[in-house]
Amino acid sequence: MSTGNDPQQNAPVMAHSDWPTGGEDRPVIIGVAGGSGSGKTTMAESVVTAVGVNTVSLIQHDSYYRDLPHLAFEERSKVNYDHPDSLETELLIHHIEELRAGREIRRPVYDFANHLRTDETVLVRPDPVVVIEGILVLSEPELREVMDLRIYVDADADLRFMRRLRRDIVERERTLDSVMRQYEETVRPMHLQFVEPSKRYADIIVPGGYNAGAVGTITLMIRDVLSGARKRSL
Repeated sequence: MSTGNDPQQNAPVMAHSDWPTGGEDRPVIIGVAGGSGSGKTTMAESVVTAVGVNTVSLIQHDSYYRDLPHLAFEERSKVNYDHPDSLETELLIHHIEELRAGREIRRPVYDFANHLRTDETVLVRPDPVVVIEGILVLSEPELREVMDLRIYVDADADLRFMRRLRRDIVERERTLDSVMRQYEETVRPMHLQFVEPSKRYADIIVPGGYNAGAVGTITLMIRDVLSGARKRSL
């Protein structure tokens, strides 16, 4: 795999014989992991757009943060949201199993400004492909087990930090001080303890963060798998 500056050269390499199977009678499940700010969300969304929203469903792991309404806002703000225990991964696994069985699920909606789940849910259909995206999706053994393909988006720490800083201030209404403090106290230590080591479980590692070449390769892979499934069903 090349690590050059050309996006096409940064496309992941995977033997055709190792491409995921499935799709005959259940969705193909793809996990996309990487550090906070690595570009994994952009990559996952780009794959959905390229393949088609009626073909691919996207589920964000951070929609499954545990609901803690019994805690005051100040206490909720102190929770380590970069630790695997902060996520209700068991519910996500149950939802993936439901989708694999051909049943719709209702994904929770999380309010990041107030650290609470809202009363709303989002309907997710058992489309031919389901993409699960999040920093910790490859760190949980039980979650990895329900995946057909595991992708890790790699990026330098300084780039990831700048992207997270911009996102948390603009999108999540956080202060500069709170973002810096969280990064030093939990984000970086948890990345080193849980996120970075999960790279070893990836089938594909995308170097340098988001790039169009990787999106193109993964899109081609999905289309090939779905095409093969349709031919086998005839």
